[in-house]
Amino acid sequence: MLAIERKNQILTILQEDKRVLVSDLSLRFEVSEETIRRDLEKLENEGYVVKTYGGAVIKENNNIDLPYFIRKNRNVISKQRIGELAAELVNDGESIMLDASSTAVFIAKKLKAKKNITLITSSIEILFELADVTGWKVISTGGEMKDGTLSLVGSKTESMIKSYNVDKAFISCKGFEINSGITDPNDLIASVKIAMFSSAKEKILAIDSSKFDMVSFVKIATSKEVDIVITDKKPDDKWLEFLSAEKIKCYYPE
Repeated sequence: MLAIERKNQILTILQEDKRVLVSDLSLRFEVSEETIRRDLEKLENEGYVVKTYGGAVIKENNNIDLPYFIRKNRNVISKQRIGELAAELVNDGESIMLDASSTAVFIAKKLKAKKNITLITSSIEILFELADVTGWKVISTGGEMKDGTLSLVGSKTESMIKSYNVDKAFISCKGFEINSGITDPNDLIASVKIAMFSSAKEKILAIDSSKFDMVSFVKIATSKEVDIVITDKKPDDKWLEFLSAEKIKCYYPE
């Protein structure tokens, strides 16, 4: 196993168990404890973990953007439900934008039954996901791939997005809070989401319930800029009252 593969698997374990022991990982991966300590040191330098005596714990920080392969496999059932609800809002013949979030991939999967869709995306994975769809116009934003993601970013990406007007834009985020609005950890990725919202008639936020009441580093939009929120379960009364007062439609599984 390559060192990068082992490090990625350790990070996956940490996401599930929150803590790891050097001795356990050494046995699991059949490498020396010193090798595991070096892996944990690299993960600590990258901001993902905090080393402890004999092991490490996950670093809970809403301003850190986890690698895509980790985000992709989190809250899968919730993302499937969001994808189903999102697909119900898209009509045949519409033009839409999807960001490069893992949630957007699930939306793309559920949209395949639609006809004559024009879809613009900054996600390399969505481009692959839709490679077998016929009768659609699928457009890549172009741009530079951000390290550790399958996301296209940069000024060329944003310029391309702003050259279009679409019916609907679906984006996700790291945090949605009443006062701070919609936020994300990375400014390059956030700028792409901002551009997508600015190019859409309907601005749709697709987030699982863990994103409510969270705040991250970069502001994408205020709540007043959102038309629809799609989530995986009924928000609490505070949020339902707020969304109603802001005239934001909220969809969740009954």
